[in-house]
Amino acid sequence: MSLTYSNYLALDELLACQRPKSEGPEQDEMLFIVIHQVYELWFKQMLHELDFLAARLDADDLPAVYATLKRILTVLKVQVAQIDILETMSPVSFLSFRSRLEAASGFQSPQFRELEFVLGRRHRGMLAHHAESPALATLERRLREPSLWDHFVSFLARHGFAVPPALLARDLATSNPECDELHPTLIELYRGHPHLAQICERLVDLDEGIQEWRYRHVKMVERTIGTKRGTGGSAGAAYLRGTLFEPLFPDLWAIRTEL
Repeated sequence: MSLTYSNYLALDELLACQRPKSEGPEQDEMLFIVIHQVYELWFKQMLHELDFLAARLDADDLPAVYATLKRILTVLKVQVAQIDILETMSPVSFLSFRSRLEAASGFQSPQFRELEFVLGRRHRGMLAHHAESPALATLERRLREPSLWDHFVSFLARHGFAVPPALLARDLATSNPECDELHPTLIELYRGHPHLAQICERLVDLDEGIQEWRYRHVKMVERTIGTKRGTGGSAGAAYLRGTLFEPLFPDLWAIRTEL
C-alpha cells in the first residue's frame, strides 16, 4: 500500500481513541476527551523539544537553542489558549458525565509529571501516584537526569563562568534550588553577554508561561466544579492553587532587584 495522508498519521487509530463513557453520549464528554488527548500530544511534543534543547545546550549550539525555545514557547501559548475551549463547557454539562470518570484524573498524567521533572519541579513523593503506571520507570529516570536548568548551569561552567561547585554536584532528584552564589554570574550575563541574557529571558518566558497555564487551569476548575475534590483524590482547585507561584528558575527571578 502506498503512503497516504491517513495511514501516515494513523488516522483510523487516532480517531478511534475517543470513547465516551456516558450514555448518548453526553454532548460535552467528546469535547472533554478530545481536549485532554490534544494536551497529551502537546506534552509529548514539548518533551521531545526539551530533550533536543538540552542536547543543543550540551553541544553549545546556541542558534538551535534559541529556535527551540521559541518553538516551546509557541506550543505553550497554544496550550494556554485551549483552556478557552474547555471553558465553553458549563458546570452542569460536566457534571452530567463526571461520575463516569471514576478515579481518572489529569492529576495522573505521567507526561505532565515528566514535564515537571524535566523543567526542574521535582518531588519524589509524586511517584506514588504512578506506582502502577508503565511510565514509572521513565519518571524515575527523569529524576536521575539533569533538569533543563542543570544543563544551562553546566553550559555556564563549561564556558568559564563562575558556578558554585555545590550547585554542580547537587542532588538531581530535588527541585531547582535558589543559589545566591550564582547571582553575580547571572548579573554578569545580563550586563555583559546579551546573547546569553536572551537565553535567560526565554527561560523566564517559559517559567511565566507555565505559571499562566497553571493559573488558567485553576480558574477553569473553580468555575467548573468549585471546591469539590478532584476525581483522582486530590483536593481539586485547592491543590492546584498550591502549585501557583513556585518558580522553576528562582535565581532568574531573584536577580531582578539587583540588575
